[in-house]
Amino acid sequence: MKTRNRIAAVAVTALMGGCGMVNEDPTKSVKADQTELAVIKAGELSYYPAGDFIRNGNPVSPTRRTVRFDHDFEIMKRQVSQAEYQQCVVAAACKKLDKSQRGAVAPDLPAVGISWRDATDYAAWYSAVTGRTYRLPTYAEWVYAAGSLYQEDVIVDASDPGDPAQRWLMEYKLETQRKSTVDGTPRTFGSFGSNAAGVADMMGNVWDWTDTCHTRQHVDQEGAAMLPPAENCGIRAVAGRHRSYISDFIRDPKGGACSVGVPPSNLGFRLVRVPAPSRG
Repeated sequence: MKTRNRIAAVAVTALMGGCGMVNEDPTKSVKADQTELAVIKAGELSYYPAGDFIRNGNPVSPTRRTVRFDHDFEIMKRQVSQAEYQQCVVAAACKKLDKSQRGAVAPDLPAVGISWRDATDYAAWYSAVTGRTYRLPTYAEWVYAAGSLYQEDVIVDASDPGDPAQRWLMEYKLETQRKSTVDGTPRTFGSFGSNAAGVADMMGNVWDWTDTCHTRQHVDQEGAAMLPPAENCGIRAVAGRHRSYISDFIRDPKGGACSVGVPPSNLGFRLVRVPAPSRG
């Protein structure tokens, strides 16, 4: 009799599983951390920092800044996929995407329609299920990870500082050049190539959120800071074919971005893995 009852219980359990009646923990679909990561070696980066720079009341380009990365760091080789973001939604740790994106669950396409808040929610959830800490990269980390793929296109100030109209014309020309002829439809990972470190699609049609806040800095004739920068962390720098600044709740850059000029085609993200604490 006991044997018969045991067989019946097994049969019922199997039937419930086959009918989708057993609610599995959605976090179980993320295994022990198997994220594909590129190792970015320690070194120096000379770049134009993110933010707005003001001299005598007029916008100017920043002077180059050199930063030193004393340690290697790891960054995702590709952006977070639609399927991966959906796992976070199923786990009730991430918000559902807007209606136009809710059917997007492909494992080989980047998640788009993502706000900075969405990306940080995902990072917190992914950290919990993998047991490793993940976060968004800073703008400097992103540029350094892009390596030779990244091209700065800021305006070099050769104009008369007393005639701001010259700079406006140069900005207009630059924005015209930025108008992308690339279709904004997300493409499969690797469609835009990889750099020597194996990081893919840095110059694709999906921009990456960074954790860098927007700043406004007054500078002198040599480009040195005159006052502490005014920081607005409700706006973050996004990195891609060109830099942009987007409010942290925006999902569609073409329908509400605070940036001036040509907006990014899409907003997505990739994460940096924080080194595990050393033992002993």
